Amino acid sequence: MTYQSGLFSGKRVLVTGGTRGIGAAVANRLAELGARVLATARDTANTELNDNVDVAAMDVTRAADVERVIAGLDRLDAVVNCAGAIQRGKEHSIDVFEHVVDVNLTGTMRVCSAARPLLAKSRGAIVNTASMLSYFGGSLVPAYSASKGGVAQLTKSLAIAYAADGIRVNAIAPGWIATGFTQGVQDDAERSRAIVERTPMGRWGKPDDVAKVAVFLCTEAAGFVTGTIIPVDGGYLAV
Repeated sequence: MTYQSGLFSGKRVLVTGGTRGIGAAVANRLAELGARVLATARDTANTELNDNVDVAAMDVTRAADVERVIAGLDRLDAVVNCAGAIQRGKEHSIDVFEHVVDVNLTGTMRVCSAARPLLAKSRGAIVNTASMLSYFGGSLVPAYSASKGGVAQLTKSLAIAYAADGIRVNAIAPGWIATGFTQGVQDDAERSRAIVERTPMGRWGKPDDVAKVAVFLCTEAAGFVTGTIIPVDGGYLAV
């Protein structure tokens, strides 16, 4: 146990994109620590969630969806934005580009904006999901790279804008994490080997590696931390 049992008792947390991968790991970890967690996704089938996590359908590209879900909450202490989209090799198409940016960047803003009044009441926290591709480009994923660069700057901007409300806004920047998002790369033995060889810690990351950092950013231990983006990449960006 990395954190004290019951650390989030009495707290209400929203995790978007929270039914699988990193989002599910965040939701499960917060629930284990006592939070009442609502995990949302456009498709809520086949989740990787424990039984103590609530689930709701929500599409972050639809303002009405976001507003409906948040209106149903009586309080909110933290939001972790994990909803994401990537279309390797297809993002040079303008339609695909616009969709990926809408999910990753504009969707994050929709949730932050809608959640702000409740978070102001609790003096809560927001954790966005940036990426190692916030720092460098990807030829096959121009929309993903652009949107994640945007998430980093959005995080800094909202940290300044929301500080007067007592809301802290930070981001995690995952590296190569073993999830369904990266399954195709994991299955490519040559590419996977190159990733592991470049990563100083010598392995793929696990969703819970990221979840534990996201949880930290929601705690009082990070009470004077805002506007920061924390890479969780095993040292990949340091090479």
